[in-house]
Amino acid sequence: MTPPLPVYDHLLAMSDNVGTFEHAVLDQPRRDCGYCVDDIARVAVVVAREPAPTPALNHLVDVSLSFLCGSQSPDGRVRNRRSSSGAWESDFDNGDWWGRAQWAFGTLAVRCEGDERGRVARELFIRGARVTSPYPRSVAMAVLGADELLEVEPDNAAAQMVMARAIALLDRPSLDPLWYWPEERLTYANATLAQGLFVAGFRRFNERAVRRGLDQLAWLMKRELAPGHLRVTPNTGVQRSGWRHGVTNLYDQQPIEVAALAEACARAWRLTGDEKWRRGIEAAYEWFLGRNDGQVPMFDPATGGAFDGLTAHGPNRNQGAESTLAMLATFQTASFIPQPTHGTH
Repeated sequence: MTPPLPVYDHLLAMSDNVGTFEHAVLDQPRRDCGYCVDDIARVAVVVAREPAPTPALNHLVDVSLSFLCGSQSPDGRVRNRRSSSGAWESDFDNGDWWGRAQWAFGTLAVRCEGDERGRVARELFIRGARVTSPYPRSVAMAVLGADELLEVEPDNAAAQMVMARAIALLDRPSLDPLWYWPEERLTYANATLAQGLFVAGFRRFNERAVRRGLDQLAWLMKRELAPGHLRVTPNTGVQRSGWRHGVTNLYDQQPIEVAALAEACARAWRLTGDEKWRRGIEAAYEWFLGRNDGQVPMFDPATGGAFDGLTAHGPNRNQGAESTLAMLATFQTASFIPQPTHGTH
C-alpha cells in the first residue's frame, strides 16, 4: 500500500477565525463544544510541517498561534478549554495541554523561522520551559518541541532544560522484561513516552536513556503488531495484570494511538536507521487504509476526515479534530520520511 498524501479540506472546514473545533457530528463541526489547546497545538504541528502550504493553511497557522499565545500565562502555564463564544473556561496548569503547546511552539519556532511567527513561538517555548510538570506524557510531548529547536539550535538552554527534566521523570530504575513499560497500565499516546525518553537521551548524550527508550518502543510495537497488523491499545487501556493473563479488550481503538506510534517510529528511524522502525510507520498508515481488526478504512476520502475510533461494530463515523489530525500526521510521517541523519546508537 502507498500512503496517501494529506488532504486538509476537512480540517479547514472544522476551523474558523478563532481555532479548530474539537468535535464533529459526522463531518459537521460541533460548534457548541468549542475549542481546546490539545487540538489547536496538534493543528499547529501538522500544518507547520506541510512542505507546500496553501494560503488557507498559512492562515490556519496564524490562527492557531494566536490561540496558543492567548492560552499561555506569564509564568508559562497553559489553559486548555475555550467556548465557542471565545471565552476561556479552564485554569492555567501544567497538564498534557501544556506539553502539546510546547511541542507546537518548538515546531513553529523552527518551521516558521525567519518570520514573526517563528520569533513569537520561540519566545513562548522559552517561557513555557520554566514550567515543571509531574505528568509523563506532558513532559514527553514538550520533549518533541524541544527536539525541534535543538535540531537547529543545539545550545538552546531552555530546550536542554526540558530534556534534562524529561530523563529524570521518564526513566525508571528497573523494568520487567515481560512488561517492559514504565507504567502499570497502557493508556493513551503510549509510544510518546518511549519517544520522549530516547529523544531526551539522545540530546543529553545519555546512551542508557536512548537504549531504554528504544527498547520500550520495540516492546510496544511487538505487542501491537502481534496479529500481523496494527492493533493499538484500546481506549479502555490495558492493565499489566490483565495482559499477563491474556485479558485484553480490542476496542475502541483510537487514531491518536496510531499517530503516536508512527511519530515515534519515524524518530527512531531517523536516529538509528534500523529498518524495523519503517515497519511501524507502514503499519500505522495501513491501519487507516483498512488493515486493522475491522478490515475497514478509517477515513472518508470524500471529506478528508478521519473517523473517531474503531469499535466492535465498525468505525465511529464522527470526524472530530483529534482523529483527523492523527490521520494527517500519520500520512505526513509516511509520505515525508527523512533519511537517517544521526547514525546508530
